[in-house]
Amino acid sequence: MSSSDSTATPLDPKDYYTVMAHFYRGEVGRIMLWRQRLDMTTNWAIAASTGVITYALSHAEVTHLVFFFANLVCLFLLLIESRRYRYYDAFRARVRMLEAHFLRPVVQQQQPGNGLHWREQMSEDLALPSFKISRREALYRRFGRNYVWLFLIVGGAWFVKVWAHCPGAQTLRGFLPAVQNGQPLPAWLYWTIATLLLGTMAWLLAGALRLDAYTAESDIGQVHEREWQV
Repeated sequence: MSSSDSTATPLDPKDYYTVMAHFYRGEVGRIMLWRQRLDMTTNWAIAASTGVITYALSHAEVTHLVFFFANLVCLFLLLIESRRYRYYDAFRARVRMLEAHFLRPVVQQQQPGNGLHWREQMSEDLALPSFKISRREALYRRFGRNYVWLFLIVGGAWFVKVWAHCPGAQTLRGFLPAVQNGQPLPAWLYWTIATLLLGTMAWLLAGALRLDAYTAESDIGQVHEREWQV
């Protein structure tokens, strides 16, 4: 290999800034695409939950077992959305690195910084793209940001369904027997499914709360109390 092949010729500063500007625009386009896919999955979960709730509450003869189906659909969509979120987060990390170490110095009319070796990190990620968070962390994040509210709404609608349409459910003592009498499954099977669902919800909630305590995810999007001179 000749010395000319082994030694890269530095780009002209104008060409470098042009390439980096197009690179930044491309990465922003990617995260916008994955953001739309995240919203699409959330919309599916909202539509499915709304349909089940509307159908169950408007028909007294329908068993409240349909709310198990709504929870299972939401769990399935949560799994899909957590996978999509990992892709979104991977490209968002690139955009944030460019904004922090390239665009910010340019705005301040300075040379892009080399302190954190961001160019090497970016080039390595371009050569070997990788996720920045685990499957479990993505699951916790999407549950804590969106799906916890869906599950709470479905759970509230389940309570209203039992209270309004099951005879004897209007008292505390008669509520649990009314729950059992208002669905066709054997008692052991029904309560096994209910326990598994509640256990899954508790595990997801505990993970989301623990994650929120150690990350700045909840701080994203907060308004800085600073007056902007526009």
